[in-house]
Amino acid sequence: MRIIAGRLRGRRLHGPPRDGVRPTSDRLRETLFNVLAPRVAGSRVLDGFAGTGAVGIEALSRLAEHATFVERDGRALRVLQANIDHCGVGEASAVIRGDFVGLAGRVPDLGVFDLVFLDPPYDVQALDAILGEAAAMLASGGLIVLEHSRRRTDVPAEAHGLVRTRTLMAGDSALAFYVAA
Repeated sequence: MRIIAGRLRGRRLHGPPRDGVRPTSDRLRETLFNVLAPRVAGSRVLDGFAGTGAVGIEALSRLAEHATFVERDGRALRVLQANIDHCGVGEASAVIRGDFVGLAGRVPDLGVFDLVFLDPPYDVQALDAILGEAAAMLASGGLIVLEHSRRRTDVPAEAHGLVRTRTLMAGDSALAFYVAA
């Protein structure tokens, strides 16, 4: 894995801590940031289910103002912190250990985000709760991107005041884009 573009372009990231962790591929991140390009500079980014932190660090490389990473797995957190340190983006980052669902209640001064990227396990059962949590932290005019299995059939068109505006397919994955209705 590497940073695709921006001031950290080409920087190699540490990989997942174990089998079963599925980081967003370089190719899919490139597609995502080609779409997001005009929104990234100066934005506040939330990388939910952060894993290695590749998406949030990519956003920082492309001049996002700040990235908050949320991860509950201790091994993934160590890799995430190593990647933040390796890229020198600690001052523009915050790392929160814990579940994504319930985050706003546990961290009331978290604020709102312009871009929220969600990459939960493909077999997650709480997708509705995840979208609800993200909707509560979305800034006016903000965008939520949900990575999911291309074969998943229950990604909602609308949920919690959000409406899906676009879906991009890439290999076995898909990206669903949501805005406030």
